Amino acid sequence: MTNPLMLAVPSKGRLEENSAALFQSIGLPLRRGGTRGYAGKMAHIDNVEIVYLPAAEIAKRLRDGKLHFGVTGEDLLYESIAELENYIVPLAPLGFGKCDIVVAVLDGWIDVTHMKDLAEIAGDFRTKHNRRLRVATKYMRLTQDFFAKHDMLGNYQLVEAFGAIEGAPSSGAADMIVDITSSGATLKANQLRVLEDGVILQSQATLAASLTATWDDDTLQAAKRILTMLEAYMNADKQRIVQFLSPKSQNTDAYNLGEIYQVPSDKLQAFVETMQNETGQNEKYKKAIVSKPDYIFAEQSEMFARLMEKLEKQAKAQ
Repeated sequence: MTNPLMLAVPSKGRLEENSAALFQSIGLPLRRGGTRGYAGKMAHIDNVEIVYLPAAEIAKRLRDGKLHFGVTGEDLLYESIAELENYIVPLAPLGFGKCDIVVAVLDGWIDVTHMKDLAEIAGDFRTKHNRRLRVATKYMRLTQDFFAKHDMLGNYQLVEAFGAIEGAPSSGAADMIVDITSSGATLKANQLRVLEDGVILQSQATLAASLTATWDDDTLQAAKRILTMLEAYMNADKQRIVQFLSPKSQNTDAYNLGEIYQVPSDKLQAFVETMQNETGQNEKYKKAIVSKPDYIFAEQSEMFARLMEKLEKQAKAQ
């Protein structure tokens, strides 16, 4: 019997929509069992089972080896899992679900612009008020690790909070916050600002693999197919195909298709201009067709090679 590869994607919201759109784009559409179903299949690969879960639950199940692959936020991976490298391989940032985890203080704290300023006032605050600074957050692990790097040990108290964390300082529930932000508009509306060196993590949705799951030939073969298609799609997204047109054939309006180049998309304009300028009066470089490829396949998938390297290292350590 073929063992299935278990792939989890977020069960609702923009993360679910973007995940579905991504797998559709790479040629491996997800088939959900009804709009509210929590199971599904992947088209074109029979031994892949899709599980729809909350993003935070995906991180935990990857850690526990109950999933092979999962799409979830980097913030959830780093917050949920201590010593992440022993449990998870983040394989590919997916370009959606972007947000920053930040340290934010009230606008009125005009002398606090950096973490070193915060560390200085934290000690004074404790002496003056006989209590520690209260920091409202749901990112307990990330906050503790970040504050420890900035000499904040012993001078703050974490207040676990959920929901509208940005309202905690104005309500008196906390003195400052650590929270996620995308545009910063909500922080600004609550008279909060991010410290200049207060970005703890720049997060986005990522495809991650579990090192504690049971991997065999069937699941590895399915993983290789998924990662190969994803990588080829992502490679293509960064490249453009430039084809220069040779002069028209005599007595016709048709051009001959000439030399073809693969060019990084961010260098496209400079490349075309250089070719046109440096070749002077050479007619064959005067016109160019630019197209976006659907896939660019490498000799081997770097993502799959990285997964195999981690799994082999894990097996030797056990």
